[in-house]
Amino acid sequence: MTKPLSIPDLAGKAVLITGASSGIGAALARAFAGQGASVGVHYNSSAAAAEALCADIREAGGRATAVHGDVTKPAEIARIVEETAMAFGRLDGLVNNAGGMVARMPYAAFDEAVFEEIVGLNVRSVLVASHAALPFLKAQQGFVINTTSIAARTGASLGAGPYGSAKAFIENVTRGMAKEFAPFGVRVNAVAPGIVETPFHERYSDQAYLDAMRVTIPLQRLAKPEDMVGPYLFLASQALSGYMIGQVLEVNGGQLMT
Repeated sequence: MTKPLSIPDLAGKAVLITGASSGIGAALARAFAGQGASVGVHYNSSAAAAEALCADIREAGGRATAVHGDVTKPAEIARIVEETAMAFGRLDGLVNNAGGMVARMPYAAFDEAVFEEIVGLNVRSVLVASHAALPFLKAQQGFVINTTSIAARTGASLGAGPYGSAKAFIENVTRGMAKEFAPFGVRVNAVAPGIVETPFHERYSDQAYLDAMRVTIPLQRLAKPEDMVGPYLFLASQALSGYMIGQVLEVNGGQLMT
């Protein structure tokens, strides 16, 4: 039987995870709580799922609070961050995980309104949340971990180009923010998941597409949300990655190798 992973320096930390009611975000919430961290479980439309997740964490002896808000609205983002920090009396980490394709939009069928939604959800939310969290993170010498995507490096699949471009923007934001936040003692890095079996692909990808992607992955399987947990915990830990900033960890089963 595999012994549960233990990263002692994460115990007692307070971490806000945006988009945490399902998929990768939910797996991260459970994982951080399992390390003894207090977790802010952000959600927008999935109240029942977020509350159920928090209940599970508390039942297992952890500490979690559900925080509602629309991350496409800057004022709400600032409230989400402050509410989490006030709930726990501190904020040590921000995981900018909220994001989505919004809609498949080929460049030949460009729609300005859809593009604005993509930018608001995937780009502006990261910038505003990180700005709002910075005073709290400076006080704790904390961290920011951004969620990007394999699509940032590949040009994305048909209709996902604007989403992939938004994620490419976030990869460069990660590098620039890392340089600027480092003097404050705040480390900034990112994780780029590959094809993960989450509600994201249930919404935007059919089975034929997923089957086609599977054969391009050397590990010959799609990822589970739990496959993403280790890299995020690694980047959150000062003990394990304290000399790493501005890095993007590619977690894709070998589909893209750098």
